[in-house]
Amino acid sequence: EQPQTGRLALYLLGLRATCPRPEPHRALVTWLKYYLEEDWTGSRRHGHPLTTYYQYGLGVLALCVHHKRVREEVIRRLLEAQHSGRLGHSGTTVDTEAVVALAFTCLEQQRLVGAGLAAELQAATEGMSKNMTEAQGPDGIIGNIYSTPWALQVFLATGVCQAEPVYSRAMAALLENMDAFGTAATMAQVLPVLHGHSYLDIASMHCQEEPDTLTPLDIEPPTEVLGNKTVQLVVECSRPWCFELRLYDQPVSVPAAASLLDVLRAAAAQEPQHFTFDTQDTAQGPFLTQVLGLEARLQKRNYWQLLTAPSTPLQTGVADYIPHNGETLILRLSKY
Repeated sequence: EQPQTGRLALYLLGLRATCPRPEPHRALVTWLKYYLEEDWTGSRRHGHPLTTYYQYGLGVLALCVHHKRVREEVIRRLLEAQHSGRLGHSGTTVDTEAVVALAFTCLEQQRLVGAGLAAELQAATEGMSKNMTEAQGPDGIIGNIYSTPWALQVFLATGVCQAEPVYSRAMAALLENMDAFGTAATMAQVLPVLHGHSYLDIASMHCQEEPDTLTPLDIEPPTEVLGNKTVQLVVECSRPWCFELRLYDQPVSVPAAASLLDVLRAAAAQEPQHFTFDTQDTAQGPFLTQVLGLEARLQKRNYWQLLTAPSTPLQTGVADYIPHNGETLILRLSKY
């Protein structure tokens, strides 16, 4: 079984924010330290963690927020990956660099490393922050809509002025796309930013009882969209061991309000002998793991890239993206 580095790190970040007594989470912190070692040593010959650098960075961040020292070797693994450009593929680089930058900034601010290493971490963080600035598109989004809150957390943690264009444009993009943040995990990433905070603020928060200010909202049900639409579904394999690039290319008819996940289900029902897929539930929603029997596996560094023709990556996941009538959607097995 793979180490649950990222999941445990997120749990510990949330637990720290609730101001618990120390007893319940001491054992969990020990487990996270163990997972960080297992995550790396179990795949030492591959030169990368068993999970991902994103999860590995989250683990370091969570330990720092709990004021726990991290072995220098653990930190240098992330430094070396950052220096060599191995922190992610085109769809996850911003997310991973942002998590790693937050971890580095936390270690520096909490004085959990020596002066020499702290200077290295600061230089690396400045480089990753510059990368995020350069990754901002004309619509203000940095990487994709889900990585934008991570980038903004870095800007807040490192003191980037909120009046600077890169910050204000990214914040405006978030406010225009709030409907994309529909799961607990994505809300947890965006809510601190909307209040001008980052996860690093958890480390220095003063625990005190807060008044009960939560009140239920009367939310109107969404307006039903009537009719049907047709989406062209294409499956491609860009890996050298695939016999051909295009493995599937068929129109799929679905209700007008259907998501990409609904399109996949309709395709499987329409041609059960020719189209199959599988997903894995994650905190961010369903993650596409298998199409036509071809698996996306962390160990092989493969993933299913979601695009709208001809080559625009989707900003949301399979359950959140709503294709329009006549759109061509591409599922491409790619490597990072």
